[in-house]
Amino acid sequence: MAWVLAGLLLAPAVLHAASPTGKKEEETRRALQDAQRQNAEQLAAQKEAADRAARAAAESLRLAQALADAAAKLRLAEAATADAAARIDALAQRRRDAEQRLKQRGQAMQPLLPLIERLSLFPAETLLAVPAPPESAVRGVLVLQGLSRQLETEAEALKRDQADLDAATEALRAEQPRLAEAEAAQKREADALDQQIAASHAQQSAAEQQASQAASQAAAAAARMDTLRSVLAALEAQRRAEEARARAEAARAVARAREQAARAERDKRAAETQAARQRLADAQAARERVAQVGRSAGSLSGGAGPHGQLQPPVIGVVVRSWGEQTDGGPATGLSYHAPPGAHVISPCGGRVVFAQPFRSYGLLLIVDCGGGYHVVLSGFDHLDVRLGQAIVAGEPVGVMPNWEPGSTTGRPALYVELRHDGQPINPAPWLRASS
Repeated sequence: MAWVLAGLLLAPAVLHAASPTGKKEEETRRALQDAQRQNAEQLAAQKEAADRAARAAAESLRLAQALADAAAKLRLAEAATADAAARIDALAQRRRDAEQRLKQRGQAMQPLLPLIERLSLFPAETLLAVPAPPESAVRGVLVLQGLSRQLETEAEALKRDQADLDAATEALRAEQPRLAEAEAAQKREADALDQQIAASHAQQSAAEQQASQAASQAAAAAARMDTLRSVLAALEAQRRAEEARARAEAARAVARAREQAARAERDKRAAETQAARQRLADAQAARERVAQVGRSAGSLSGGAGPHGQLQPPVIGVVVRSWGEQTDGGPATGLSYHAPPGAHVISPCGGRVVFAQPFRSYGLLLIVDCGGGYHVVLSGFDHLDVRLGQAIVAGEPVGVMPNWEPGSTTGRPALYVELRHDGQPINPAPWLRASS
């Protein structure tokens, strides 16, 4: 091969040292060598980008599991917030009940207050002032004695209601710091989780962008090299036309040597390009494995039975069950009341196939869990996943709206629906018990 290349480079110089075509050919050949060098550099950069993409894919899998672990830790904080919020709701209701009882007793006693006041100040004069027979006066005294006992009973009840109101108010005041502490702990865990989500998205986007740029640059370098090779081929054809008939055989030998060298170069370049493509394919396969892990780790299997295949999507209580009667007919899913600002996790692993507002549902998220099963979630304040993203079971996907415990305004609810082959089914048997 060395003598072939030497013949390829030296023969034109010996035969046409003074030819303008030979000079131009030499310049083009040097340009071709520069393009080949640039192509090699781009292939190396492409390999490095592919390696980075593969590492990023593996890191993406690690981060997905880390997010699921962080979400599990956050759910403990949200459970504490939910308990505190429930206690405050109960105390607020207890206080409202006591206030209502006091109000009702006060209204009932209002008509008797003038008589009670007069009897307490002038008992004998009040009785003597009544124009009635003696037996009627005696009955009046007996009635007043009974009324006095009833008033004493009512007064004791008023004292108990007031004491209950004071106790509920004090308990409510004492519960507020515990709620604030639970909400602060929840916010710390939520902020840490949000930072991990942002870092994961940024790292994955940067790796994908670098790999795409390297591939584009390598393709551009290869295109430039092909253009220069076409120019060189035209110049060589012109040079062969100018050669004397007596040197035709030598020219054909040189042409054969050139063709062999070109073929070897093309084969080498094709092998390098194929290797780069293979590395990119390996990186893509690694990313697909990440997606496959998401799909397979949490994919539902009807053959395995429903029990416990889904994680509860949020800390909270079920306030509407499957089949419960609603204004639109029997409920086709479950509704949860959750703590203020609670994070929602994916009940299964799979791929996000819908993530945007939809009619009266608000923000709607649909996860393809595999096996013809889909989980539908709605009621979010915002989402933390995007369309087409592969996720694992337990990975955080969004956040519920905030609300004020103890208030009389309506609480936000997370709606959860499980569908198989497009038809809603009861998700309750599929949900494992909260730990």
